[in-house]
Amino acid sequence: MRRLLSVFVIALTSRVALLAGPAAHAQGPGDLTVTPTRVVFEGRTRTAQVSVINRGTKKATYRIAFLQMRMSEEGQLEEIESPGAGERFADGFLRFSPREVTLQPELAQTVRLLVRKPADLAPGEYRSHLLLYAIPTDGQATPELPELKDKEIGIRLIPIYRVSLPVIVREGDLAATAALDDLAVEPGSGAAALTLSFRLRRGGERSLFGDVTVTHVSADGRSERVVGEIKGLAVYTPNEVRRIQMPLYLPPGVELKGGVFKVRFAEPRETRGAVQAEATVPLP
Repeated sequence: MRRLLSVFVIALTSRVALLAGPAAHAQGPGDLTVTPTRVVFEGRTRTAQVSVINRGTKKATYRIAFLQMRMSEEGQLEEIESPGAGERFADGFLRFSPREVTLQPELAQTVRLLVRKPADLAPGEYRSHLLLYAIPTDGQATPELPELKDKEIGIRLIPIYRVSLPVIVREGDLAATAALDDLAVEPGSGAAALTLSFRLRRGGERSLFGDVTVTHVSADGRSERVVGEIKGLAVYTPNEVRRIQMPLYLPPGVELKGGVFKVRFAEPRETRGAVQAEATVPLP
């Protein structure tokens, strides 16, 4: 008697914390492109749109839903079901349409989001993640398998590609603060000459989202050179700390002698109450 065991492997892709910002696009596996990479409802904003684009060469179907995610201090996102201390979910007063899209290659579909805040909504920041995942096609669901002998088990792996982006709802006039500390520079590996580690500290009632730029300032202060960047770095509530390690790259043939590294975190100018922070660390 032959037995066939089908195993479905789910691959989760969540890259919004590493992208350039709201105007950027998230390129997930399976040729799925989503733009923007995050949605924020605040003030009088009640509607938003997300574009879903099939960059592949075959027709694809994507389903859409909300899920809840928690960020670790290292920036990793894990799926959760129940809120922890200080966590507030937004999906209870968010609506979106459609819930499923089928796209031919290089075609796009708009997903519309609407927020309806309860009259008694407490001030604060609420967050859920909009999930888009590809439904396996018939060809993927029934791949050719080698001939099985008696008592053998066949395993079929079907990847289901997923992309998620945060949808944030803010109630009230929320403020935030940012600070950098615990900076250290160590030898790098590969093409990276050095590695910088530091902590980004968040304070206030809302999350942080911005860019990190590392500049080497010469000992005489006359020259500055950018040696590292991170675009779209986030610290979600209720987290107070994000620990970062980033490579520092030098132009070919350039050797740094003395001076300091200046580290700067800055939110986009269009962010309400945008904050920034700076710190320096000596060249080791």
